[in-house]
Amino acid sequence: MTDSEETPEAPPHKPILRVVKGDLTPEELAALVAVVAARNAAAAHAASRTKPKVRSQWGHPARMARTPHRVGPDLWRRSAFGG
Repeated sequence: MTDSEETPEAPPHKPILRVVKGDLTPEELAALVAVVAARNAAAAHAASRTKPKVRSQWGHPARMARTPHRVGPDLWRRSAFGG
């Protein structure tokens, strides 16, 4: 890359966390970020557990109670109507 070429700057992002009052040390800021991240992770985990799981119909026990296929003339046509 030459001096005349400039790299495009990324658009500025809105900060997720902003300290409004006080002067935090790097250790205090790290502790604050860890607490906020843990709280958000716990809330996301609780929200994911409340969603009902969709059960696949392929393994449903009611599918095992079907009647066996019968063999005979023209039964393939009547099998679609339960007869």
